[in-house]
Amino acid sequence: MKSPRVLTHRRPAGALALIVLLALAGAPLLEAAQGAQQPSREPNQQVARTPNGGPETTASLSTDADAPPPNDWAPELLDAILSSPNSSAAEALYDAAFAAGPGVIPQLEAALKDDRTAEFAAQALAFVGGEKAEQILQQLINDPRDLDLRRFYLGSLGEYPAPEITQLLLKAVAKSDVEPDRTVTEAAIWALTVRSDPDLPADVRRSESSIQDVVIRDDADNASRVIEARFRYLASERGRNAGVSLEQAVRTYFVGALEQAPPPRAKTAAGAQPSAPEPPPAEVEVNRFTFSPDRTRVLAHATFEDPDASANYDMVLQKQLGEWKVVSVWAGAEPEKAEPTAPAPSAPKHRTPRPGSGTSKSSQPTH
Repeated sequence: MKSPRVLTHRRPAGALALIVLLALAGAPLLEAAQGAQQPSREPNQQVARTPNGGPETTASLSTDADAPPPNDWAPELLDAILSSPNSSAAEALYDAAFAAGPGVIPQLEAALKDDRTAEFAAQALAFVGGEKAEQILQQLINDPRDLDLRRFYLGSLGEYPAPEITQLLLKAVAKSDVEPDRTVTEAAIWALTVRSDPDLPADVRRSESSIQDVVIRDDADNASRVIEARFRYLASERGRNAGVSLEQAVRTYFVGALEQAPPPRAKTAAGAQPSAPEPPPAEVEVNRFTFSPDRTRVLAHATFEDPDASANYDMVLQKQLGEWKVVSVWAGAEPEKAEPTAPAPSAPKHRTPRPGSGTSKSSQPTH
């Protein structure tokens, strides 16, 4: 089954990285260059030229009271790209920041200070990862703005198996009812879904036991099933090659849904009309990979599709001991499936857990 998402051609990482570097760091460089010797000229004026090229008169440039200051072009540029109705523009920008790697962390840290670029910078830091990026993200826990940037810190913690990190994520889930922004709790749940600890599902269920929010309870319950299914797969003979390739590592994350057995079909009496055909199995398609400078970390864009819906995912993979492992997952848009033109009658459908499903895609941060 083809993914509803159109596959894009791979863009040159160097060219995209240049966009980010110019946008984030270019303004100071441009200002320095303009500080060199220039002809003296009144503000908002330009020299008009005669047909032979000589100076003629001085004409005033049109001014716009709402125009950004000259040195504000970098965040304006980033904001325009991120706000473009063409989603490929923002995706290319995230890919570029990731491809540039840790070298742009100082610029991303500066971009956190501007509300227009703060979410982009936080998400890019979570993608890039590493000790310095995590230190910056950790400071967002106490960010006073109404942006709830702490969700990017929580969402990035899945790759750190330390017990204190696990407890921090579980506490974030447990206090869901007093958390004003559901996406913060959802980010913690997504972080837990990349784990394969056999004891973790029971801990997640204990954390959700007193939650009143039915959506979050459903999210946490589905996360528990995802973790259990992956643990069983990794413990089996089939799971021995789970991280042998990037594609296989992505499929391993979704294995609970990809290998879910279909419900048994009821027998039909002789001469009865055959029942509706079985729905197609769930599928996952990787649209593209973007590598970090040292090629040990990858940003993957994948589409998961089952008979009910499809969803886009941004997934970060890290090479650990020679094998690839999904270390963070970020949900994108979940478009509704088109209804068939002539739907066949079927039994009522019951919700089945999808990988990391339950998390409300409509409220999950996207780019």
